[in-house]
Amino acid sequence: MNSMLEIRKRVEQVRKEIPDHVEILAAAKTRSMEDVRAAYESGLTVFGHNYVQEARAMIPNLDFDAEWHLIGHLQRNKARAAVELFDMIESLDSMRLAKELEKHCAALEKEMPVLIEVNSGREENKTGLMPEDVLPLAEWISGQTYLHLRGLMTMGPMTGDPELSRPYFMETMRLYEEIQRQKLPNTHLEIISMGMSNSYNVAIEEGANLIRLGTCLFGARKG
Repeated sequence: MNSMLEIRKRVEQVRKEIPDHVEILAAAKTRSMEDVRAAYESGLTVFGHNYVQEARAMIPNLDFDAEWHLIGHLQRNKARAAVELFDMIESLDSMRLAKELEKHCAALEKEMPVLIEVNSGREENKTGLMPEDVLPLAEWISGQTYLHLRGLMTMGPMTGDPELSRPYFMETMRLYEEIQRQKLPNTHLEIISMGMSNSYNVAIEEGANLIRLGTCLFGARKG
């Protein structure tokens, strides 16, 4: 566990480095409820979990109201639980998952903003849609009742040098602008979620307005 003072200092430091229009998502994977509370009390209101199971153990037990995004891969058999728990799904990565989410949203009568996850590095072992499949899914979502496309998310290949991530962020931004040009109904693009603790400055230079930060807010994960 990190002290609230340490987390507050880290939050303040990042805020000094980024433009006002960029929002910080605090990635809560493996973090304690005390860490998450400290981040919230430092002024952060958007949090992310990678796993439904971990989120299920935390979110209902918090006594403050934050916005929660699913930022990790979602298996279709956990789609209903994700719809119940989260305020946004950032990791929509297939038509099959989109159909499953729409079905559960309809059953719960809950509208769900989503981001399409782009496999910007075309990595065979990674989740996310290949770039050429992003627009067809965006078009399908535009015809649905409960899912609402709000933007794109990408991880990009993991590299030690943040500069090496730039082409993948550029490709994601290109797709974002391509969807914007289509003027799809029921589609209000406003979020481009790119960049993590080691790459957020490059991501912001390439258009990110939501950055997903863990280590640089909470310190290194233990274990």
